[in-house]
Amino acid sequence: MPLPYVLLSAAVSLDGCLDDTGPDRLLLSSPADFERVDEVRASVDAILVGAGTIRADNPRLLVNSAERRAARTTAGKAEYPLKVTVSGSGELDPAARFWHTGGDKVLLTTDDGARRARALGIGADVVPLGAALDWRAALEYLHDRRGVRRLMVEGGGTVHTQLLQEELADELQLVLAPLLVGDPAAPRLFGPGAYQGGRLRLVESRRIEDVVLTRYLPTAPGTGDRVSPADRHWLALACELAELCPPSRTAFSVGAVVVAADGSELARGHSREAGDPVVHAEEAALAKIDRADPRLAGATVYSSLEPCARRASRPAPCARLILDAGVRRVVTAWREPDTFVPGADGGGVLAAGGAVVVVLPEYEGRAKAPNRHLDG
Repeated sequence: MPLPYVLLSAAVSLDGCLDDTGPDRLLLSSPADFERVDEVRASVDAILVGAGTIRADNPRLLVNSAERRAARTTAGKAEYPLKVTVSGSGELDPAARFWHTGGDKVLLTTDDGARRARALGIGADVVPLGAALDWRAALEYLHDRRGVRRLMVEGGGTVHTQLLQEELADELQLVLAPLLVGDPAAPRLFGPGAYQGGRLRLVESRRIEDVVLTRYLPTAPGTGDRVSPADRHWLALACELAELCPPSRTAFSVGAVVVAADGSELARGHSREAGDPVVHAEEAALAKIDRADPRLAGATVYSSLEPCARRASRPAPCARLILDAGVRRVVTAWREPDTFVPGADGGGVLAAGGAVVVVLPEYEGRAKAPNRHLDG
């Protein structure tokens, strides 16, 4: 199921603390960074914090800039993003500022928590998700029922930890403040537990007054048919590579990336690369990898179009090349239509060879875009 793009946003001290243990909130960001956060808030469909953050900080979570709010309404959006909190117990203060500022609010909770929240008179849409909280169900609800495509998560540490451990976070925006807390009882950004392997990719590092903003994206592919945020990033890259293809009236424009289980990119390619008029994207990428590379067995091939099952230009179709390379996981955006090969079923060939094929149809439009010239 499609999910919102989940952006985790946090500021920490040099020793990884979100706050100290004093009675007042420790301000970690600079004034210029608060302005940046306001800009990010204005760009998203919803902002989420955990119940613990409401209890500890009593936040309002508003877009403070009148100009940014006006720009939202001009674009046909609500003046403020939807405000969301998650609580298993439903036991929250109905007088908290969260409920009485901004626009619409949603409380995602359990069946028991919904009964408690309604009895307390919480000023929000109270949505029970079952006997226990499930993050994937919560995100599916926000995407399907509330139209949330970009979700900003502002805390707390437990929420950030759970979303990362469940492989549901698409981006981490982390601000590092030049101070040390040193208190072992102070709350920290991430808790212990099992996280997805692999290194995150640093995509931005920027000084903002006396703090540093860093932005990271996950890189490690999912396993089996479980889709990770990195799967979406890599498939988006494959669709971008398809844009590099010289147009052809007799073949699709396709991009492909081969990624190891730890998130390392092994190779990339695109159709008709390097002046070869018949080379396919997956073929071009796999040709750049040593066939003895042990990482191929755990790798994922991302292809903007389903790998071909039959072709006239070369002896082996791409589905066969992938299997012969030892790859057993493929993520694609678009099943091959009958434009050139009736009854194409590269996914079937791959599945018969023991590979898992994952289709993310929300990327189909991007995959089709470089092939507009073939319409009609």
